[in-house]
Formats: sequence, structure tokens, C-alpha cells
Amino acid sequence: MRKEMSHRLMALIRNNQTAKRAYSLQASANEATVYVYDVIDPFWGVSASQFVKDLAGLTQPLIHLRINSPGGDVFEARAIATAIRNHSSRIVAHIDGLAASAASYIATAAAEVEISDGAFLMIHQAWSIAGGNAGDFRSMADLLDKIDGELVREYAAETGQTEEQITAWMAAETWMTADEAIANGFADRKAAEFKGAEAHWNLDVYDKAPAALREPPAPPPVPAPDVFYAYEAAVRRARTL
Repeated sequence: MRKEMSHRLMALIRNNQTAKRAYSLQASANEATVYVYDVIDPFWGVSASQFVKDLAGLTQPLIHLRINSPGGDVFEARAIATAIRNHSSRIVAHIDGLAASAASYIATAAAEVEISDGAFLMIHQAWSIAGGNAGDFRSMADLLDKIDGELVREYAAETGQTEEQITAWMAAETWMTADEAIANGFADRKAAEFKGAEAHWNLDVYDKAPAALREPPAPPPVPAPDVFYAYEAAVRRARTL
């Protein structure tokens, strides 16, 4: 049984089945772009097996990794991050909308991280679900402590923050704006031109998601009617009566 697959993770995947999700690659002679606009999951999102295979096939010297993801499976994210760190090309991560949970871990594995104005990054403690006797629950708690310990160590190494600070941020489920992510070492700079992706994900599984990210997208504005066209349409309708 995959005890690391938490009920919250399953809810995250289920709640975002109708969201605009995409995983794709674009490549030219000198650059390639990988879009991770989905949950991180081996069955219902971006899987490590597919990502690692696709990344291994890219030989361009510069690879852009564009991220808009509410997170997902930590072990899938770890395999993806390992492939990013070990690739011979320079990989630049771009947080276009959201890099939450496991997606933040993937972003920080890149050589450089850009974040769009209005985008968010979030880190938190690992989740899980367990069943059985007291020993089973103690074993799961020990596993979660180990996972958190590794995440703390690696986040600290990538950002320059102390492990104590990273631990506190993870325990508090910390959401960072673009400016905060840069100030805290999770991103290097703001995106110069790319305006970012709409980060409309269902984030109900998280305790402290900003209100701005929980609100549904605003409907597109209704264009003002063309007076001449409306007049012509009215005339045509009158002629059919």
C-alpha cells in the first residue's frame, strides 16, 4: 500500500480534474521549453517517469521549465528534481502562476528561478495517511519526520536560509508572493516579460491558501455591442415578422 499517498493529495487531484491542465514540450535548435501546468502525480498528472524520459531526450543547451502547479506527490517530485539537477543543460525554472508544495521543490532544483509578478510559491510539511495499530502510526510518523528533514535540508541548501527557518516556514504552510520568494532565496528574480499564467486551482486542501487564489476566475468582460450592427440586426428581425 502506498501510505505516502495522502487523502489530501487524492482530494487535490480530484478537485482539479476540471482545471485547465497541461504538460507539453516545445523545442528549437538552441532552446527547449517544458510546461508543467498540472498536478504532480504518476497516474493523474505529470509523472516522474514521463518527465524524466522527456527531459533526457532534450539536448538543447538551455531548457526553460515553466511551472503552474498546485503540487502533488513528493516522491514523484524528488525524482523529477533529481533529473533536473543531473541534466547537462542549463535549466531555468519560471514560476508562471503557482509553485505549491511538491512543485516548489521542483522549481528550486533548477539552476535559476524566475517568478512572475502575482505568482505564489508555497512550502509545507509532508502529508500522509495510515491505518493499523499504534506501531503502524509510529512508523508513519517516523517516515514523515524523515521526509520533512530531507526537504528542510535541501530547501536550506538551495535558498541559503537556516534549517530552523525552513522548518518554521514548512510547519506554518507558508505562501510567498513573488517579492517574498526572491527575498527568501526561493527565486532569483522576477520575470521580465512573461506575464504569467492564470493560477486558478482548487486549493481547498490547503489550510492557508491566500484568498486571492481561492476566488473563482472573473468572467470575461462582455464586449460593448456595436450600435450599427445592433441596428442592422433589429432591421433584419423586423423584416421577418
